[in-house]
Amino acid sequence: MAIQISSELLDGCVLALLQTEDFYGYALTQRLQASIAVSESTLYPVLRRLKKNGWVTTYDQAYQGRNRRYYQITAAGATQLAAISQDWTTYSQAINSLLKGGAPS
Repeated sequence: MAIQISSELLDGCVLALLQTEDFYGYALTQRLQASIAVSESTLYPVLRRLKKNGWVTTYDQAYQGRNRRYYQITAAGATQLAAISQDWTTYSQAINSLLKGGAPS
């Protein structure tokens, strides 16, 4: 059974990876897929949304006669990542408590 990941959490995962280094789309997909099940066709709409929201910016770099589009987190993206991280901490603690038979606090 696979648990579905929300778009906000997927945004956070991508932003977290971009906080460590800039990635081009395929490399970002590979890195993300090493941790969670996500298709390449899922990731590109996420990247477009992050760019539209101003949380990432892009630049092209030549590679073997072709251009690779690299994604880079912005200051606004770092702020959004902090908010998502805080929301995730609160949410995951509540879910872990419930799964372990605890009452919500």
